[in-house]
Amino acid sequence: MSDSSGFIHDPDGINEEKLSFIMDLKNRKRARIFEYAEKYKCDFYKDQRPWGIPCDLAFPCATQNEIDKTAAEILLKNNCMGIAEGANMPTRTDAVELIQKAKKLFAPGKASNAGGVAVSGLEMTQNRIRMNWSREKLERNLKEIIRKIHDQCLKHGQEKGYINYVKGANIGGFVKVSEAMLDYGLI
Repeated sequence: MSDSSGFIHDPDGINEEKLSFIMDLKNRKRARIFEYAEKYKCDFYKDQRPWGIPCDLAFPCATQNEIDKTAAEILLKNNCMGIAEGANMPTRTDAVELIQKAKKLFAPGKASNAGGVAVSGLEMTQNRIRMNWSREKLERNLKEIIRKIHDQCLKHGQEKGYINYVKGANIGGFVKVSEAMLDYGLI
């Protein structure tokens, strides 16, 4: 886990209790991640990014250009299987190209980070129809939206021996807009 002050590495893992602490630390207290390291006695790396620590999956979720080509090379060298963006463009284009060339999963934010936008749309729908849905109904609707996004990425991102999620998300988005334009008679 990281923030703009640096990152922590907890070799024992982050269980439900520790995650709850982090959520309280970041969401309620608006404190820095080093407090986790103090509480749980793990390493804190001041003013550094976590991409040098071996991992199976990486989730850049903070700022644009967080993973550059050098960071991508390190992630790949450390056998990272995939990167899923949780922010707007945290991975530089040259890093994305390197990850895709290595045939590793790369989930672009426009697909993997779509849940927040989808929830906003579902909230607007509830407001428009003057109805409140149960948490379960909201989660079912969100799951369906995300499933459709994934299906579009699979459908349009097929390459020989690889799913190019960037290509799939781009083409899927274009198809959705073009179909809406046709439905409205604009083309």
